[in-house]
Amino acid sequence: MIAISVAAAALATWLYLLFGRGAFWLARERDDWQPPPPAVWPRVAAVVPARNEAASVGDSIGSLVRQDYPGPLHVFLVDDNSDDGTAAVARAAGGKHGKHGLTVVAGEPLPAGWTGKLWAVKQGIDAAEAAPARPDYVLLTDADIVHDPDSVGRLAAYAEANGLVLASLMAELRCTSLAERAHVPGFIFFFQMLYPFGWVNGSGATAAAAGGCMLVRADALRQAGGIASIRDALIDDCALAARLKAHGPIWLGLTHRVRSIRPYPQLNDLRRMIARSAYAQLRYSPLLLAGTVIGMLLTYLVPPLMTLAGTGAARWLGVAAWALMALAFQPTLRFYRLSPLWGLALPGIALLYMLYTLDSAYQYARGRGGAWKGRVQANVPGS
Repeated sequence: MIAISVAAAALATWLYLLFGRGAFWLARERDDWQPPPPAVWPRVAAVVPARNEAASVGDSIGSLVRQDYPGPLHVFLVDDNSDDGTAAVARAAGGKHGKHGLTVVAGEPLPAGWTGKLWAVKQGIDAAEAAPARPDYVLLTDADIVHDPDSVGRLAAYAEANGLVLASLMAELRCTSLAERAHVPGFIFFFQMLYPFGWVNGSGATAAAAGGCMLVRADALRQAGGIASIRDALIDDCALAARLKAHGPIWLGLTHRVRSIRPYPQLNDLRRMIARSAYAQLRYSPLLLAGTVIGMLLTYLVPPLMTLAGTGAARWLGVAAWALMALAFQPTLRFYRLSPLWGLALPGIALLYMLYTLDSAYQYARGRGGAWKGRVQANVPGS
């Protein structure tokens, strides 16, 4: 009887996820719109924080300075105390492809109370605001992100046409190695589950963004308190989205036009990336961690366990839940051009993510939470 109850609870969970959570799994919020061009193209400043990104920053900056953007666009690369020649690579890319201007800002030492990325972003925005013509929008993007030539123009036109204070695209992540294929679609699936894009784009309280590509209305950012208002946020994109949504509509969607070229060839590379912020998502709460682990066990592991080891009604309930799980994963797998058979592997993928979340909590307890590029940043003043 207990087995039947547990299996029924797992099936009920998947019925809710498919039919009661904003249809997140359909992955249908995409940049497939054709916005009309604005009467006057707004001024855009692209701000790119970079710390030891010589391997990718050339491609990233090159894709920005050669944008087919009809209006004023200037790129501000903030070299966050790199020691690998990041600034020189960026300057070379800007000079080679320079349809639009590039300014390289030498980053100041990290002050207390700031995460490294947000301190770099603030310096880039300050440089943009100090320019003779202040920007109407700030494009916040990363040094491993490559943009199609029409990326900025489409985003700016869409933001103008819809009065958005934030338009964000979930960059297409690299999905080549076996480790990437086993993790990346799951990452996108789980993110959409946490923040259903349809809810984000509606008038409700749900707010989220993808830090690789965020076009922010400059005046709304100032009204929201600027980057300083989220200076210690580890999940900075969603924190910024929450603040901006109080000042106007926001939009988040999937795209193939904006791509991350950062490779994650080994499982351990992805473990570190996910564990960096997983416990921060739970607000560093042991109770939320325990609840998350129990919820993931029920949602993802009970269905295959009942299917393989259960009997009678419990087994069939497990089969139904596992089938719904695999079905829900299909649109994300199609987006990343992967075999539908990966849908059956979602329980194993979820198990890995659960272990990474536990590792994230462990690293935080050791004082090593949020480690990235030689800095420990999880809730550590002055990190």
